[in-house]
Amino acid sequence: MDFKKIAKEVLEIEANELLKADVSGIEKAVEIAYNTKGKLIVTGVGKSGLIGSKIAATLASTGTPSFFIHPTEALHGDLGMITKDDSVLAISYSGESEELIKILPHIKRFEVPLIAMTGDKNSTLAKYADALINIHIDKEACPLNVAPTSSTTLTLAMGDALAVCLMKKRNFTKEDFASFHPGGSLGKKLFIKVKDLMKENFPIANKDDNLKEAIIKMTEGKLGHILFLEDNRVRAILSDGDLRRAMMSEDFDLEKKAIEFATKNPKTIKKDILASDALKFMEENKIQLLPVVNEKEEVVGVIHIHDLVEAGIK
Repeated sequence: MDFKKIAKEVLEIEANELLKADVSGIEKAVEIAYNTKGKLIVTGVGKSGLIGSKIAATLASTGTPSFFIHPTEALHGDLGMITKDDSVLAISYSGESEELIKILPHIKRFEVPLIAMTGDKNSTLAKYADALINIHIDKEACPLNVAPTSSTTLTLAMGDALAVCLMKKRNFTKEDFASFHPGGSLGKKLFIKVKDLMKENFPIANKDDNLKEAIIKMTEGKLGHILFLEDNRVRAILSDGDLRRAMMSEDFDLEKKAIEFATKNPKTIKKDILASDALKFMEENKIQLLPVVNEKEEVVGVIHIHDLVEAGIK
């Protein structure tokens, strides 16, 4: 049996259903959702409910306050979660799901706008709706044409389409998205600054310290670097790489002043720079550690490339 061929056929069937989908009802649905003062509440049963949960999550993370409730739970108290400022997105391919149909009169009793997502324009759900998103398909990808496959894919895609239309309507930016995802990679990239990750305690050497003294202080500092400061401004940095190069010289002597082998006038970075920009700068310049300075060029900490990587900065 050629499973690769079967998989490709499934994808082709579902793709064809997506491409010929009826999007005529999306404008009215966007209008209702956009003008909703409260939340867009999503509901559905079975697989429609599972898809609805995902749609609610997508809406909520892209600027449209939303959450999912199950119709059965709604009948037993959760209807109180729906206010007159809200609107409802009800999902049922048949439009006749018993649990869902039972709550429709109560939703309309409170004059809550209803967006229906159904595959039957003549269904009970469609008749109650203020806006209808048609998710009708001609063929499921299931070989028996029974298991929801193409229909659930189209439902999910229509939910994405609604969310994206609302994003466009609201001029929703990547900064807005990041504010809803502060722990995600984009949130970290746009909000975490060097000062949030820098170490305020770091090893410092005196300008007259010899190599032996500097090595001891560097080892205790556990950063592989030691700073030489003058008036709280960085004068030089001695790294473990500098030490290895020093040891290879013929005149190496532990009694020599450590600053002789240090990198003079090293690069620094401002504390309010984005951590993602700091990582890029360090990678481009092949630097493992940077002194962090304030607006007066005074050293307030250090940032190590490992700190950025461990924090998930990319």
